[in-house]
Amino acid sequence: MKIPQEKLSQLCQHWHIHKLSLFGSVLRDDFTADSDIDLLVEFEVGFTPSFFKLHQIQEELSQLFDGRTIDLVTIKSLNHRIRERVLATAEVCYVAKR
Repeated sequence: MKIPQEKLSQLCQHWHIHKLSLFGSVLRDDFTADSDIDLLVEFEVGFTPSFFKLHQIQEELSQLFDGRTIDLVTIKSLNHRIRERVLATAEVCYVAKR
């Protein structure tokens, strides 16, 4: 999947996203036209978005990813049974420059 890097960078900077990574079916052969996109997000230290802001971020990311449903998760919210596998296979698509 082609990601518009400049627009993604702008979105991440606006929403104080430190790191954004793809994981799940988007990286595998079982990714289909109906698949959602799983994204692992790490926000900048000191920034905790409200539920409403998380929804806004998901909507804006969906627009960048051809209208696909976005499943946005943090490391803390990952189920402990899959956390290590997700972290080992995730592909970084944005990281903030310091």
